[in-house]
Order: sequence, then C-alpha cells, then structure tokens
Amino acid sequence: MTGKELLLKAVRNEPTPRPAWLPFVGCHGGQLIGRTAAEYLRSTDLLVEGLTRARDLYRPDGLPVVFDLQVEAEILGCKLHWADDVPPSVTSHPLARAGLDQLPAFELSRGRIPMILAALDTLRTRLGGEVAFYGLVCGPFTLALHLLGNDIFLEMYDNPDRVQQVIALAADVAVEMARGYLDHGADVIAVVDPMTSQISPKHFESFVTPHVDRVFDAIRSMNGLSSMFVCGDVTRNLALMCHTHADNVSVDEQIPIDRLRALCEESGKSFGGNVKLTSVLLLGDERDAKLESLEIMKKAGPRGFVLAPGCDLPYHTPVKNLQAVAAMVHDEYARQVARETLVARTDDAFEDVALPDYAIRHAVIVDVITLDSTSCAPCQYMMEAVTQAAKATPVRTFINEHKIKVREGLGMMARLGVTNLPTICIDGEVKFASIIPDQSQLVQAIEDAARAKMRTRS
Repeated sequence: MTGKELLLKAVRNEPTPRPAWLPFVGCHGGQLIGRTAAEYLRSTDLLVEGLTRARDLYRPDGLPVVFDLQVEAEILGCKLHWADDVPPSVTSHPLARAGLDQLPAFELSRGRIPMILAALDTLRTRLGGEVAFYGLVCGPFTLALHLLGNDIFLEMYDNPDRVQQVIALAADVAVEMARGYLDHGADVIAVVDPMTSQISPKHFESFVTPHVDRVFDAIRSMNGLSSMFVCGDVTRNLALMCHTHADNVSVDEQIPIDRLRALCEESGKSFGGNVKLTSVLLLGDERDAKLESLEIMKKAGPRGFVLAPGCDLPYHTPVKNLQAVAAMVHDEYARQVARETLVARTDDAFEDVALPDYAIRHAVIVDVITLDSTSCAPCQYMMEAVTQAAKATPVRTFINEHKIKVREGLGMMARLGVTNLPTICIDGEVKFASIIPDQSQLVQAIEDAARAKMRTRS
C-alpha cells in the first residue's frame, strides 16, 4: 500500500496499519530550500522544489500544495503584508467601506491561483503515485472576516443579513477553489476556517454550518474527499464541526485527540491532528517529538486517523523534529525503542521569564498571548481588537504581544496561567480566552482595571 492509498483510506474512515502522516508544509517549504516565505509562496518552481524536498525528508503520506489562507482574499481586494518567515497577513478589509457589488470578480485565472495549480500539476506528475495532495481553501467565515474586518462580530447582531450574504459569497469562492484543485488532481480538499473558533455555538449553527455544508456537498458531488480544519480552541463548537457534512475533522493541540475521536466515531467521520506546533515541533527536540507522536497515536487508535501538526508548520521548524515524527509513524522497531528508553521532559518552570510591573501607576498593561499575529488569523484579529480598544479609551494602555513561537512567549503563557490561544490578559489577569471581545467590552475591561488601580492607591 502506498502512502497515498493509506491516507485516503484513513480519510474515508477505514482501518489502517498505521496512522497516515500529513506534515502541513507551508512556508516551511521555503526554509527547506533556503528561500523566504514571500519568495516561496509566489513561485511555482519553488513550491515544487520545497514540497519535493519535504517528501524526501519527512516521508509523508500527504502534503498540502500550499498553506496560505490569504490567496482568495487577495483576489477579492484585500491588501497583504509580506514577510520572510510567515505567510502574508491581510491589512485591509474592502467590505468595511464598500458593498458586495464593488468587489472584484473571483476567477481561477486571477491572482496566485494559476501558479498554485501549475505547481499541483507538476507535483502530481512527479509524486502523485505515492503522495496524496491536499488543496487548502480559506473557510467561508474566515474569508468573510478578511473582507469585513473585526466589524463582522458586531454585524452578526446588528446586520445579520449582510453577514449572511458575505459568507454566502465566501462559500461560492470556496466551491470554486475546490473545483480548481480537484480538476487539477487534488485528492482531499481541506476547508480551513480558524476564525470559527471565536464564535458561539448559536452563531456557528447560523453563520457557519449551512455554508460549509454547501461547500462539502459540492466537493462530494465532484467525487472529492473533504476535511474541516480549524486551528484554535474550538471546544465550544467541536460537536457541531463533527456534524457538518465533511468527511474528516482536524484540530490543533488545544483539543484532546481522544475527545475528538469519540465525537467522530459517533458521527462516522475520520479525524486528524494534533501534534503541538511550538512547544514540541518548533522549540522541542527529537525526544519531545517522538514522545508526543507516540502518545497521540496511542489515543487515536487504528481507524480513520491522520497524524498532523495543528496548523501550518512554522518556517524555522527543525528538520530533525519532523523526521522524528516520521520515524514513529513508519518504524515499529523505532516505536518500541522509544517507548522503552525515552523519558518525558520535566516542564520548565520559566522562573527566569519576568512579568511586567502591573503596579505601574496611571497605566494598564494588556498582554496578548498568541501563536503569532502575523501568521495566525485569530491572533491577528485579536491584536487588532486590542489596538482599536486602546485608541478608544483615555486610559494609558501598554500592549504586549507574547508569541509562543519563542521561549519568552511560552514563559508568559505559563506564568499568567493561560491555557488557550489567543488570550487577552489585563494587568496580569486572564480576561478573554480564545474569543475576540467587541470593542465596548474590551474598553470596559481596560477602564475597570484602571479604576481598580485608583481604588488601590486611595
């Protein structure tokens, strides 16, 4: 059985002799060939070179053609900021000031889509017999947020009909993207919708379920397999995800894999995840990667499971850590040796990571714990919300972003008692965990903290 055949069996929720292995090589492919993310994500030849190198190094059963949730947004008029070691980020929201009829037309011949599909054509010729290729499309709710900006959260209450129209358009875009990928030979379409982790179950049922189900139904009608993939703490909406029409549900490290397995068994779906992206793959070592993989594989069981990181691999992820995961997937003897000889690392207390001086007079300190606001959509929009709130209040406000892609960020996360990402802490207290508050709530929380300081001093 080839790796491709094994992965497709897993996605179809069939038993497999080992887990399918799907490293989400996005901009990390650029690092593998010594090119920046900005160069890599805009070149057919570099995509092919990077993914071919990833195949050689990591022995994957599947690979994404590209991991960039801004491809569709760019075509629809969003401006992007490019960087060397992360995917681009959206910096403008055209529907914040314009109507739907003023958006540019979405066509597969525009933007970077022809370049991406050309890469898929070449990869299919070179590797298609052994590796399954994922076409990743931006989920309807996340694309709608790119178009509307953070105002979408208020408009869901104040102007729900307009939000429904925007999400319906975004679903049309997702269907067209899926069609393009499938026409060029993609094996699985993953609808990646991280911003759905930020809304309530009621809003998920109203603004997400009917639109993503339309996308999944279209994929099935085109004889494709589908996955709903949400990075972030989607605990509140996990059961609803498992009742969508997707063939597979994939999550990140914030969701226990045994919990996901139980829900997917009830709904007859396959499932995927959830190797820790930063503390293990980026900042850990080979031992951490092996132990993490063994633990997840044990809990996931032998049916319908795809082992994968919880999101796009960071650019600087050490090659040896991913190779350690691959060894656990492919080599039973290596698994036995690892079980008998490896000991889990004792957690670092991070006592050397200094907290800010929250007693500072006449100011409030807002700490935002993120994966990285330049590459994680929920983190980006949470940072935008904090920045806007700070401008809207007369309280002097200092804003710190702590990215857990570096040790200092992990230390702040531990010392502040943060368990979910992204999270807003105000003067050292967790206030908004994995949910983006509206501006009035955030302004109120900042001003409450300032008043509390005044009472303490008086």
